[in-house]
Amino acid sequence: MKGLVHGGDLYGYTSPPIDFSVNTNPLGLPASVRQALFHASECWERYPDPLCRTLCERIAVRDQVHTDWVHCGNGAADLLYRIALSLRPARALIAAPTFSEYESALDAVGCIVKRHLLQESEGFQLTERVLEQIEPALNLVVLCNPNNPTGLPIDHSLLLRILNRCAKFGILLLVDECFLPFLPEGQEGLQGRLAEFPNLLLLRAFTKLYAMAGLRLGYLLCSDQTVLERIQICEPPWNVSGPAQIAGLAALECNSAYLEQTRKLVHRERSYLETELHSVGAVCFGSQANYLFFKLEGCCDLREKLVNKGYLIRSCGNYHGLDGQFYRIAVKIHEENAGLIRAIKEVLGTK
Repeated sequence: MKGLVHGGDLYGYTSPPIDFSVNTNPLGLPASVRQALFHASECWERYPDPLCRTLCERIAVRDQVHTDWVHCGNGAADLLYRIALSLRPARALIAAPTFSEYESALDAVGCIVKRHLLQESEGFQLTERVLEQIEPALNLVVLCNPNNPTGLPIDHSLLLRILNRCAKFGILLLVDECFLPFLPEGQEGLQGRLAEFPNLLLLRAFTKLYAMAGLRLGYLLCSDQTVLERIQICEPPWNVSGPAQIAGLAALECNSAYLEQTRKLVHRERSYLETELHSVGAVCFGSQANYLFFKLEGCCDLREKLVNKGYLIRSCGNYHGLDGQFYRIAVKIHEENAGLIRAIKEVLGTK
């Protein structure tokens, strides 16, 4: 049985290519986290804390929310499926193109999913048109901020209008903020609205910012205890491993310099990649995240041609609303970015 195609699948290659298909921090796993894992082998012999108590307390302090509003999971995808399983929404609205697992999780419980199609003519930006589709018949609206694969943040004032409209109709609003830390400083999330809006659920993860994809650690923020209790009921015991909890605690100790260094690197290298892609005729759509979304016409299967040169990028042809001309690449360190650009130019015959 074949599942959906995602980035980061290097396991089918004899000689794994350099992976631009997965969007984790180009700085890699923080040294302090690696060190904490190295010295924590004793936890492998014990069951982990089933409630992630210490981790939830530290997350609450960092995110400035009540500890009771934090629920940890085995990655953001685990939480997505448990939200669907526990809340069983009958009708939901998602934007498209976006991360495919939102719809997959909802399909698994028989939810009728309605798509709000983002338009290329509008730069794939979410606009107030979405408000027209938020109607009382819905149980859930799912948004990604910034969106994946486009890297575009949702205008904050529009996001508040969406939140208010959902609250008016008794609709839950789930906002995936996993890539939020990569946005320029000053782009705010919605954690400050949790007390006012119990219908708001925020999905966050350690995967992207701390490059911890293999450890699987995400969390959910919500002020409605009934909702969180229903989600917790659907959780297997010891769902978050001991090493993942230790890595999460160590990651939370990373100082602000780590985040500042990350943002500076991402901004500099994203600008470099945009300039180089424009020079070969690609159209970029203004990503502000740690990945670039672009369209390249007239090149048949750029992904496969780059694999032959040792680079793996994400084809976006299987996203709703896109075709095989659209691609996404991670922002990595300069040496790797420059190598990818050289390979693209060789494929296109422009070098």
